[in-house]
Amino acid sequence: MNDNPRVRRLADQIKKIVARTLDEKVKDPRLGFVTVTDVRLTGDGQHASIFYTVYGSDEERAGTAAALKAAKGMLRSAVGRGITARLTPSLEFFEDTIPETSKTIEDLLVEAHHRDSELERERAGKQFAGDADPYRVPGEHLVDDDEDDE
Repeated sequence: MNDNPRVRRLADQIKKIVARTLDEKVKDPRLGFVTVTDVRLTGDGQHASIFYTVYGSDEERAGTAAALKAAKGMLRSAVGRGITARLTPSLEFFEDTIPETSKTIEDLLVEAHHRDSELERERAGKQFAGDADPYRVPGEHLVDDDEDDE
């Protein structure tokens, strides 16, 4: 997303307008339970990428994508009426992959936890071959070896 504060405000405004319009005006039966997660606007404000998630099966996701594609003109008109920019940005919808990515990360964390517990079970009751801390600590051995011989 752009660092320009005006572009950020405009993207946030577009996000609210699109979400409200999907909830109130779009009556397509293919439209599932949609959540608009993010809007990214180009620096010149002429193109908006809208990210969304859909709760449901793969068929419901495909139906929602088709419904959003069909309602793109109506949504763009609503955005044009709701913003104060000179140009109305073109809209493009992308299904957000955050839920799938977070599920993958959660699975990896569970696997890492299982591996850690297995390693801990293997380490139980075992000792180091040498000292537990083989590194010298400064100031620990201040006595010369020559004084020990006398």
